[in-house]
Amino acid sequence: MTSLGRQSYRVLMIAPTSFFADYGCHVRILEEARALQKLGHRVTIVTYHNGGPVADLDIRRTLPIPWRTDYEVGSSRHKIGFDGLLGLKTFELLVRERFDVIHAHLHEGALIGVVLGRLLRKPVVFDFQGSLTGEMIDHHFLDRDGGAYKLFRWVERWIDHRARVILTSTVNAERLLLDEFGCAPEQIHPLPDCVNGEIFKPAAEYPAAELSMLRASLGIPVERKVIVYLGLLAEYQGIGFLLQAMQRIVQDHAGGVHLLLMGFPNVEYYQGQATELGIRDFVTFTGRLPYQMAPTYLALGDAAAAPKLSLTEGSGKLLNYMAVGLPTVAFDTPVAREYLGQDGLFAVPGDADDLAKKLMLALSVSVSHQQTGQRLRERAIQHFGWDEAGHRIVAAYRHLMGDPGAPARSRQKHLETNK
Repeated sequence: MTSLGRQSYRVLMIAPTSFFADYGCHVRILEEARALQKLGHRVTIVTYHNGGPVADLDIRRTLPIPWRTDYEVGSSRHKIGFDGLLGLKTFELLVRERFDVIHAHLHEGALIGVVLGRLLRKPVVFDFQGSLTGEMIDHHFLDRDGGAYKLFRWVERWIDHRARVILTSTVNAERLLLDEFGCAPEQIHPLPDCVNGEIFKPAAEYPAAELSMLRASLGIPVERKVIVYLGLLAEYQGIGFLLQAMQRIVQDHAGGVHLLLMGFPNVEYYQGQATELGIRDFVTFTGRLPYQMAPTYLALGDAAAAPKLSLTEGSGKLLNYMAVGLPTVAFDTPVAREYLGQDGLFAVPGDADDLAKKLMLALSVSVSHQQTGQRLRERAIQHFGWDEAGHRIVAAYRHLMGDPGAPARSRQKHLETNK
């Protein structure tokens, strides 16, 4: 039984990715599973062969593909093979073990879930984190003017319409499903990304000596202010524009600023770009950073950058920045405004000069910008907590299974009062 005295569900989560890999959608899958377990539900995650272990989760993996041993990040032709094996593994689990609900992440997981759910009469929840074709275009895997675009767009629409309940990671995603894909309002249950405010906390809550030692180990000079970025290193994440903005900052402010660039892949590529721009001594690359280490590293920051260019995907890193109390600069997108509200600093998308100006504004020493960071943390704690998200997921399950006491459609209060 759950803490609310209701039925305890056996949940099979389909994760079509190399779970766990310390970024984006992986964090959402991880924290959703933990929130459900905290409420007394049993969660099994079926995922690709590659990926890091998580001690408190039941993870089942596919067979390996001999010619592909790397982690899969974003769109890739190799994912066809991975998803085929994932479908077989999911079918095996559904036949051998008892599950009450299939919780399918991303469109590939939803396709597997919808087909097998219909075959084996299992209810399916689709955890939508952005447009499939939008992501393919962002990753340069698909050309909007190419012949394959219409086919993949049709497949995406077909998947969207076959899921009776869709959890959306942003309100912008809800609008996308309603306006562009014609989904019914009753299908959609908004469930924005969340953050653990007890783990991600301001620098003032750490021993000063601990942060000082970490800063020294990274080779960041004491006199420099630090801009932090945590996430994937890719062009659609705006990393190229962030490095160009850093070049402007270094030139205009005599090297008093340092960029702590945390994430993967493409580390060597962006190191080369930083060298070409003449800023290599002002950028520290950490490479892949374990999720449990992220809070302390973010606490080194004086400001945070989120120059993501995608118009359809979520941006959970913003919530981490907010919980740490960092003044945050993002490219002006609907998702960024949804999370940051009135306290975000927004640069013109794709404009390195404006990004540099906004970052310097975030670094300015003033009471107003300190208060901005405090308000962002308060906003994250008040509106984006995982415990509340767990209850909303369970409410979606109950609705899907016809529980007469379940709400017809889960809503997020802050999403309607935040416009």
